[in-house]
Amino acid sequence: MIPAFGEIGEALRRSTVQIRDTRGGSGSGIVWNSTGLIVTNAHVAGRAVSATVELWDGRKFEAQVKSRDHGRDLAALSITAGQLQPATMGDSSRLRPGELVVAVGNPLGFTGALSTGVVHATGPLDGLGRRTWVQAGIRLAPGNSGGPLADAMGRVIGINTMVVSGGLALAIPVNTVQSFLSSGPTAGLGVTVRPVRLQARSGLGLLVLEVASGSPAEEASLMTGDVITGANGREFASMHDLPETIEQNAGRAMTVQFLRGGVDRKREVSVRLDRKVAV
Repeated sequence: MIPAFGEIGEALRRSTVQIRDTRGGSGSGIVWNSTGLIVTNAHVAGRAVSATVELWDGRKFEAQVKSRDHGRDLAALSITAGQLQPATMGDSSRLRPGELVVAVGNPLGFTGALSTGVVHATGPLDGLGRRTWVQAGIRLAPGNSGGPLADAMGRVIGINTMVVSGGLALAIPVNTVQSFLSSGPTAGLGVTVRPVRLQARSGLGLLVLEVASGSPAEEASLMTGDVITGANGREFASMHDLPETIEQNAGRAMTVQFLRGGVDRKREVSVRLDRKVAV
């Protein structure tokens, strides 16, 4: 028997948590199993080793960040708590345009807010690289990130991540999340970057804001303030080009082109991508 819509919404609310990072930011997360696994976006969890998780019933716990993958924008947290109500998982590969979807999260301080819409498409989106998204016409707001996108039966088929121009909501497919949980984060440089436009060049630059200690980037002598312009001889056109190139070259050496010190002379360094760290 198909459950009533009210029952579906209530079950999703009980499987959705609010997450606050150490800097005061907040978002949503999903109770993945009864042992305390919480899944959310990496940008919601932040870069700290812990965060605060609040359950639907008001209980609060300190969560440990067990794994994060900034390339796929996913993070796995763990709490020690009883009486958890994990979400039911679906299969994002079976989604079809026109299907009804339900989103639950904590937008703008409204705990457990629910909205509905329909799937527009599944697959890549122009300007966001080749990764697959669940694209839905559904109303989301800041605070929904990391929360569940579910089908009409209440099965989670994605993690809400962002809204692009025109109000189209994007979610990471649940099958991508399952791969992250089973295999862990992909290889990475170990840098925090911000996109910048290059004045004297075409293309896009990625300004290095932070280099993780012990990372491949540090070993290759990349520094804060460097501007990464491309990899393996190909200039970047999108900020998503870097994580895609890293994924393609995992376990091998990758050549990184960059600028340093405001000098318009491109430098190059070889980086070995044999560690699973953040992008």
